[in-house]
Amino acid sequence: MTNFFIPAFLLLVLVLLLLLRPFLFPTKVQATSRRQMNAAIYREELDKLEAERTAGVITSEDYEIAHAEMRQRLFQDTHEEDDHATLGSTKKTAIGICIFIVLISSGLYFSFGDVYRVSQKNSETPMSQEGVEKMVAEFASKMEKDPGNLQGWAMLARSYRILGRNEDAAKAYARAGSFVDSDPQLLADYADTLAANANGSFVGKPLSLINQALKLDPNNLMALWLSGTAAFNANNYRSAAQTWEKLASQLPPNSEELKMIEGSIAEARSKGGLSSKAPTVSSAKGISGQIELTADIKSKVKPSDTVMVIARQVGERMPVAVFKAPVAQFPMNFVLNDALAMNPNAPLSKLTEVSIEVRISRLGMAKPESGDLISSTKTIKVGSENIRLLVDQVRQ
Repeated sequence: MTNFFIPAFLLLVLVLLLLLRPFLFPTKVQATSRRQMNAAIYREELDKLEAERTAGVITSEDYEIAHAEMRQRLFQDTHEEDDHATLGSTKKTAIGICIFIVLISSGLYFSFGDVYRVSQKNSETPMSQEGVEKMVAEFASKMEKDPGNLQGWAMLARSYRILGRNEDAAKAYARAGSFVDSDPQLLADYADTLAANANGSFVGKPLSLINQALKLDPNNLMALWLSGTAAFNANNYRSAAQTWEKLASQLPPNSEELKMIEGSIAEARSKGGLSSKAPTVSSAKGISGQIELTADIKSKVKPSDTVMVIARQVGERMPVAVFKAPVAQFPMNFVLNDALAMNPNAPLSKLTEVSIEVRISRLGMAKPESGDLISSTKTIKVGSENIRLLVDQVRQ
């Protein structure tokens, strides 16, 4: 901190010296008085008047009258007490400037933070995975000493989910008891956790929790998504389409989430042999199939990750259509169609073939990041169904 204060103090002294130099080192040249200035002005005017008379511009009578008026004004202007131009008290001015600078700098200093806080912030580094796990472990230890804190157990369960520890999350949700039972969002999260632990199966308690969540809040987005997924996995495509259509009606127009749901609805209607009545679902040809993971990749997937299936025109970098969905269960179904097109004027259905790849991102960003889970790129004919995409690589 000393390394900061010494240069700051020297800089302040330098600024004050530059500002106060006229007051600290006044000039030794005698200033011109006001009487002298007035006399010089009138002398110049008299010289002009004399020149005009000599040139015959004015008559002698006019010259005498003008000359008399000038002498009278000169006497009046120079009769006042003589004085010199001053800047007032240099001592008071210098003190005022010093006080002003000190007050302003102190106000800014205490408003925006002192050097200690700034240096402390600069020294902070993003928390590592080990740091997060340590915090969660400490939180878990506190909860063991306070087992009656149901809200705390729910918070711990969510923390475990973020870390991908679904089995621990399920145990924490169970210990949250009645606090979870009255919250539809927590019920849906609990159901999703149990399904993940059961390899994507919603049979039994997961489905019971979903129904309980929808009873409390029929429009809960997470519960509707899971309910439709459970119906789809049970080959009840009509129910899946109806549930997802209810979900789609609550999503913002032209949003990525709506496009993803429309793709799922289209697949459910197609597999169930249902007519495409929903106006939000494109009937144009697309590509559908399943996403699978290798065993070593599956252990790296976290519930908070985002799955993206990206279709590009062969040889191009710009995506034509993107299927985007939160991680649910694998194998995971997907549909790419014109509803998911990046540019409505360049739909997927106008192409004969595209290159497709899968990317599972922790941040859900369009830009590829190191650590993303990816598949090999395949060239697929538009209109293909039941294709298989295998995620088996980690982006370096």
